[in-house]
Amino acid sequence: MSPLFRRKAADLVEDATSSVTEETSADNRRKNYTPSKKELGVVTPKRAPQGRRVEAVPADRKEAAKLMRERQRTERAQASEGMRNGDERYLLARDRGPERSLVRDIVDSRRTVGSFFIAGAVIVMVGSVVRLQAVQLASNVLWALLALAVVVDSIFISQRIKKVVKARFPETGQRMGSLYLYGIMRALTFRRMRVPKPKVELGAKI
Repeated sequence: MSPLFRRKAADLVEDATSSVTEETSADNRRKNYTPSKKELGVVTPKRAPQGRRVEAVPADRKEAAKLMRERQRTERAQASEGMRNGDERYLLARDRGPERSLVRDIVDSRRTVGSFFIAGAVIVMVGSVVRLQAVQLASNVLWALLALAVVVDSIFISQRIKKVVKARFPETGQRMGSLYLYGIMRALTFRRMRVPKPKVELGAKI
């Protein structure tokens, strides 16, 4: 047999052997292969974050809007109550800080002329409508006395605020004029209508 035919026969044997070897290796790989969850069609549920309650989302838009309104109403009521109780988380910027809290206590611990100013102003307004000269004159005198009393009381309040705040907070960054105005405006409000509500009783020592 010529060398040419011997090489072709040898090549055919080698090709057949390699083909059988590759098929055997492929079979072994298929036997040891583990398909992924994606290939099997298995869906892994998402885990809820620890420590957080996941609320179910309503499918109905009207129901979702209703739940949103109820949540907003609850949050507003909570914020209003927190503001009345003096909770720093819910206070307006003008009411925050230990200095402002101290000013509120200074004003709330005493009777102020300003709290009677609105009632006096109503009386003066009614008296000025009456077409009697004596009543109108009395109304004007009462108005002048009320205004003078408020000015004098505001001066006393400012002096008290300056003394106590300087003693408690010697290095405060608050402007004293701003604290004076804050205390005077609170003093002009009826005690029951003050927000945050008073924490001290009348006559309490501050």
